[in-house]
Amino acid sequence: MRLKQLLCIILLYLLNSTTPSSILAQQNFDNSLKRPNIVLILADDLGYTDISPFGSEINTPNIARLAQEGISFTNYHTAGSCAPARAMLLTGVDSHRNGVPNIPEALPAEMTVYENYQGVLSHNVVTLASMLQASDYHTYVTGKWHLGHTPDLLPSARGFDRTIAMADTGADNWEQRAYLPIYDQANWYADGAPHNLPDDFYSSEYFIDKTIEFIASNEGDDNPFFAYIPFQAVHMPVQAPREYSDRYTGVYDQGWTVMREQRRVAAIEAGVIPPGIDMQVTPGTLNWDSLTDEQKRHHARRMEVYAGMVDNMDMHIGRLLSYLESIEEYDNTIFIFTSDNGAEGSNLINPEGGSILAEWFNRVGYNADYNTLGERGSFNAIGPSNATIAASPLTYYKFHANEGGLRVPLVMSGPGVERANEFTDEFVFVTDLAPTILGLVDIEDHGGTWNQNDVEQIVGSDFSSFLAGNSEQIHSADDPIGYELGGNSALFKGDYKLVINKISQNETDWHLFDIKNDPGETKDLVEERPELFSEMIADYEAYADENNVRDMPENYSRIRTIFRDGFN
Repeated sequence: MRLKQLLCIILLYLLNSTTPSSILAQQNFDNSLKRPNIVLILADDLGYTDISPFGSEINTPNIARLAQEGISFTNYHTAGSCAPARAMLLTGVDSHRNGVPNIPEALPAEMTVYENYQGVLSHNVVTLASMLQASDYHTYVTGKWHLGHTPDLLPSARGFDRTIAMADTGADNWEQRAYLPIYDQANWYADGAPHNLPDDFYSSEYFIDKTIEFIASNEGDDNPFFAYIPFQAVHMPVQAPREYSDRYTGVYDQGWTVMREQRRVAAIEAGVIPPGIDMQVTPGTLNWDSLTDEQKRHHARRMEVYAGMVDNMDMHIGRLLSYLESIEEYDNTIFIFTSDNGAEGSNLINPEGGSILAEWFNRVGYNADYNTLGERGSFNAIGPSNATIAASPLTYYKFHANEGGLRVPLVMSGPGVERANEFTDEFVFVTDLAPTILGLVDIEDHGGTWNQNDVEQIVGSDFSSFLAGNSEQIHSADDPIGYELGGNSALFKGDYKLVINKISQNETDWHLFDIKNDPGETKDLVEERPELFSEMIADYEAYADENNVRDMPENYSRIRTIFRDGFN
């Protein structure tokens, strides 16, 4: 009897001790089936080396954390202007097929007769948000939209459940006011309806506040979420809380020549660019030593505010990360951080406080005074010379098809990203992100059909297997990827790039660069590689023909077109 009792006791012990672990195993299995959340963070006009993992003097510990936990792409390319980049990012479709080959404000009237030159997101494309929404994701956007103002074009009609959207090219960061005289007002929308901002508004803070609010509103269910956060930072007007700007007092006093070199060296040490690469001075950059002390002081302060705005954006990103940790969703979230295009180099203010918009500034109450630069009521833009710091060691900046306009940082981490604390110089293009995100969450793309209608097919490449460490290449060396925006064109193929800036630089000749080994575009290979040059010219012509790329009108000017209706 004692033996039987002992056996029964042992059996009961084993049953009681194994049942919880079996249940736990089942729970873990169920949890593993839950698709990860997605947080897609898009900075605005952020330059190639503007974050600390890429060699910046600007403090970005939260972005650096994501970089340490994941992979950083040092050869990622986007469009040279905001709306085309955003349209390609959200659809995986080339800008000439998704309706946004240029921002609508810069499209001359004679081009808008073409169906693919409207400057707003076509109904013939499907957004990433719509595809995720159809797979039971909660979908949120908080920030700059700029893909259409009408009810059928706002994000609430393009796959997003909850939205806070600014529909213009930009807006003030402190209050609800237009930042350029081409607008009567700053056009904000919430869930498809006109929206009034709170009195204590600051853009980066507000976007994260609303993102947390949206996520919290569905915290009780098991559905994953997609949060798209397109910041206004650091689009002009460059504005930041003074305490953040003051953190960089004196940092830029030696000028852009010194800072460009400092960033180049730091980027090499970080592994962002190859050792010993050359860089050239972007034409039009001022000679720092020829400036007066007052001019130097003002230019340096403009960069201090810029750095403060990046720093502040990073802090608010950290608030979101902490919130996700508090609700135990951080480890089940894919994070993507990047920029829509290179740094902004428009020359709208000068050290004396004036501007080509001075008359309008006086009328609406903007100023560029040194003592309040970046604060409420001020208008700040870093200008072309400072933009060469943000782009270092690359050439040129926003709008140009050079590397400084198209190459920006890309950081990815989270479930499915098995490469940790790693840099890669694999070429990636903006249209690759939407299919890759779908691949990471195991959702098939629409395949050219949506709601029983034919739509534009995704042309980007899914590189989720690369992120998982299962492949070593994203694009083959024979895969040509074309690009055009406002008369500036490029074609990427393997390590090489074909480029011409017909409008921004009045170029008549194409150039050929090895951008993997010469990201500064210092050595033109046209004469050295004539066969490759001819091959890539043919590739570009095929791309332009296939995607209905139109030549810009003779004597086209982006600035004249944007201000064609005068000042409101």
